[in-house]
Amino acid sequence: MTTTSTSRAPRVLPPPRWAVRAAHVVAWSTVPSGMWRIALVLGVPVGVMEREEFLAGFPDHSPLIATAYVLLIGAVAETASYLTLGLVRPWGEVVPRWIPLLGGRPVHHRLAVHAASLGALAVTVLWWVLFFGGLLTAPSPDPGISAGEVLFVASYAPLLLWGPLLAAVTWSYHRRHWVRTGA
Repeated sequence: MTTTSTSRAPRVLPPPRWAVRAAHVVAWSTVPSGMWRIALVLGVPVGVMEREEFLAGFPDHSPLIATAYVLLIGAVAETASYLTLGLVRPWGEVVPRWIPLLGGRPVHHRLAVHAASLGALAVTVLWWVLFFGGLLTAPSPDPGISAGEVLFVASYAPLLLWGPLLAAVTWSYHRRHWVRTGA
């Protein structure tokens, strides 16, 4: 008789629909800013900064290093935001079998809650401070706003949702496990 990977973890209530939707919003929240950075490094006019100005921050103004940096930042952000889906999917209960050394083992829910809570706090502080701190310390803007500035804000504004929604999904995950275990 064969067992499935979900048979090792105790049964947990299914996630509420709002938590599943919130987790998907989090997973997609990093995409617009990543696309904006890729457009910038490829030389697409994004209005707020020119490619040469961006490349000036890298050794020898290297487009290769800048591209690697942008892709690495995007991969890290996408991976981190995608992990939120684990709080509403079966792989948040049992580690998928394809992962070496851990595959098939139940996820320790308290560890997941602590890690997700710290992540929610970190990205909330990071993006809210960077976003609003940048707006508050920027020189007085011109009376008008450029299309590039609108594109920049539209690309980075979804990151403001990441932390609060991750916290809400984490709370839902915690509640579902707390109800199951009673502690």
